[in-house]
Amino acid sequence: MSSRKRHIISILLQNEVGALTRVASLFSTRGYNIESLNVAPTDDPTVSRLTVVTSGTDQVIQQIVNQSLKLIDVVNVEDMTRDQHVERELLLIKVRTTPERLPALRASVAQAGGRVLSDDAESYTVELTDSESQINRFIVEMGGLGEVLEVVRSGALAISRGAETLRA
Repeated sequence: MSSRKRHIISILLQNEVGALTRVASLFSTRGYNIESLNVAPTDDPTVSRLTVVTSGTDQVIQQIVNQSLKLIDVVNVEDMTRDQHVERELLLIKVRTTPERLPALRASVAQAGGRVLSDDAESYTVELTDSESQINRFIVEMGGLGEVLEVVRSGALAISRGAETLRA
């Protein structure tokens, strides 16, 4: 029996009204939660790239990939986690800290490769791009250096390593 694991599925989708709804309903009708969902235009203005993070067995994910390909607006689909890939997530986090903890907060941001976007007297807004696990670690670390006021995450984005591409 196969175990459920995290999958990142990339879908090239025609920019048509209702296309996103049809793809999302494919997941919900099978009882699979979408953990994160990102949609953005590609270099082709008629096609967007949809990145879905979900969990499921390899067999069920393959069924979802196969059924996605049958949808009229879907151009191409790939389970990025099947092959070598690069994965990143964007975090925007707003933290309130004390003047005494500020040097440690700034050092932590610098060490993680983040940037302070806003350093108002009441809060600091920080940007970090990294893997999901590093983002999770950073959020915990920020909580130890101050009060986390707000967290905004993009969810995972992924691209294949090497020359292979997901194309129409």
